Amino acid sequence: MGKKSLIYRAAAVAVILLIAVAMFIIGRGHTIYFDNKSFENGGKTIDTPYKIEVLVNGEKVASLKDGERGMVDTMGQDFKMQLVITEEKGGSASKVQVKLPIPYNMDGVIINLPAMLDGLDQKDYMTEFIPTPSSEDTDDEEVVTDDMDLQMDFGDQ
Repeated sequence: MGKKSLIYRAAAVAVILLIAVAMFIIGRGHTIYFDNKSFENGGKTIDTPYKIEVLVNGEKVASLKDGERGMVDTMGQDFKMQLVITEEKGGSASKVQVKLPIPYNMDGVIINLPAMLDGLDQKDYMTEFIPTPSSEDTDDEEVVTDDMDLQMDFGDQ
């Protein structure tokens, strides 16, 4: 094997590795959940605004009143959204542009919007979404614990 051949193969492997790393970073999908729920932080309660509208890429993906949750699926590690916040019913709305890094280790992320708008650290207002099993999955199943019940009856032989 010649020296040129070895260099070409090493370059090809390096390019493939670079493409794999890039695809991992930009191609990773996340589900982002938005909560408009009051938040407790060090004995202080952060109240919710009357309504928060969440726009991603110019499209409204959620309109959240007190206690509601919305969601959107996104790709990549940076997340951009625009929030249209109405503090009280009939009041004027203000707009806020938000850009957040999404942690690599989280596929589902919950963002508490009032806590984020209050200026808390990302570790305080962003948590991982962990799905709970549905009631259908947790229905009681019959568990056989008696070995005699497992024996089959083949009749008289």
